[in-house]
Amino acid sequence: MLLNCGQPLPLLRHTDVPPRVIENFILTGYRFPNYSLRDCLLSAFRPTNETGNFWTHFLPVFIFSYYFVEVFGWEGAPHGDAPFFYPLWNYFIGVFCLLMASSMAHLLNSMSLVVREVCFFVDYGTISAYTVGSSLAYYYYIHPRAGIVETGGHNGSHMDLKHEPAGAVISSYAIPEFSVFFETFYIPCACVVAIICVLSCCNTRQRWRQHRYVIRTLVFLLPFLISSTPVFYRLLTRSPYSNTSSSFVASTSMPSFFYRHCLWLLVSAVFNISKFPERLAPGRFDIWGHSHQWFHCCTFLSILDELHMIKAEVRAILLSPTLLLPPTTLARLPGPTIASTYGVMLLLQTTIISIIVWFSWHANCIYGPQRDQLAKEHLKKHLKCH
Repeated sequence: MLLNCGQPLPLLRHTDVPPRVIENFILTGYRFPNYSLRDCLLSAFRPTNETGNFWTHFLPVFIFSYYFVEVFGWEGAPHGDAPFFYPLWNYFIGVFCLLMASSMAHLLNSMSLVVREVCFFVDYGTISAYTVGSSLAYYYYIHPRAGIVETGGHNGSHMDLKHEPAGAVISSYAIPEFSVFFETFYIPCACVVAIICVLSCCNTRQRWRQHRYVIRTLVFLLPFLISSTPVFYRLLTRSPYSNTSSSFVASTSMPSFFYRHCLWLLVSAVFNISKFPERLAPGRFDIWGHSHQWFHCCTFLSILDELHMIKAEVRAILLSPTLLLPPTTLARLPGPTIASTYGVMLLLQTTIISIIVWFSWHANCIYGPQRDQLAKEHLKKHLKCH
């Protein structure tokens, strides 16, 4: 990364950058917020205090994609564009956007103070959208009745599947009181909570600064609890599959993946709030090994276990020819459609984008003058070099 005068852009100490840029217990490795897009992109290959934050969410995009596409190669699986996979694709979109937005936010946030704010607003928005993508996958694959149609026939996409013993599906709710919530309120609640999370997290960048890490961590506990209710339901009740069915065997790994998913989320929350290990030795973990990098690693491991959990339930459904999710069947809980999956995500994303635009405008009002001042200083340095 070079200035026009041929000198490399120096990395700075925390005393040399605007207070807005400073992270707790990180003393060195800062980029000054006047980088060009090219400078920011090249900084991915330079040891700054954001380099590890970028790579710990950029590389996982490829790892996640590798495990995700395995589903479409399973024997008897429908074609990738079949309605059966609509919820899974929405889940993929949520995870992909989360990882890319997070990595790009850490890479590009040194373009200006305003861009820094916008980057992290987008980051919070994609996290919220991811929670709804997870909810759609849970709703259609993990909840024992959502979208499942009992029939004596077979779906064309499942014609090659093995026949299961009679009674492979337990049709009634083990806890009938939950039926109204799952059938009517589950997805709307997930969307409303996601919007609340975006509003709360964006607000922590303009107020509540002292407790911002605690607030952001606790705020996302709520969508986890709402989204995971189908899993809690399954853990507290009997399996919807017959004990003698291959679907039951495929589904038995779901609890262990969920417990690991929860464990990684808990560990990531501890890192995010405690600021360990840099709290113990300020300046020692500025480039590699600070808490936000461990936070990224743990959140990705939680997502990976969540993917394995969802895949286990997808396999269980595919192994049972009595479980169908056609979009046109007039079931009590119809199968996935474009409107109930992509439509929900589109409406949510539109709302989130509107929120981000509003907060970005407000951030520009606050930090725009500082951005202009930094631009003037950068221009003076450029002229001095010539």
